[in-house]
Amino acid sequence: MARPAGLTAAWWQVLGAVLREPLPVAGIARAMGVTRQSVQRVADLLAGRGLAEYIPNPAHRRAKLLRPTEEGRAAVRRIDPAHAEFARRLAGSLGPGELEETVRVLERLVDAMDTIGGR
Repeated sequence: MARPAGLTAAWWQVLGAVLREPLPVAGIARAMGVTRQSVQRVADLLAGRGLAEYIPNPAHRRAKLLRPTEEGRAAVRRIDPAHAEFARRLAGSLGPGELEETVRVLERLVDAMDTIGGR
């Protein structure tokens, strides 16, 4: 879904994390459950391509905030219709009960991984 918009899945995830508000790389990594280093690599690539930019962080001089540029926002908007259609088809294929159960199981899995230190 991301490829036709000119994004990789990782780029899409990082941009999605900062659509509502700029965040430091460490905050993005925590929200995504991945290493700061992996987010830093993606953030640098996004900034290099003009899809995101670093701005000063009033709370921390060295930890700059990442925010999407208008070009980055436009790329995410190009994905949204395909993503919505995919979700609609998936929900239709599973049916409401099975979809709800799948979500419950995945939420329990995430909680269990957090508890045992898997993230």
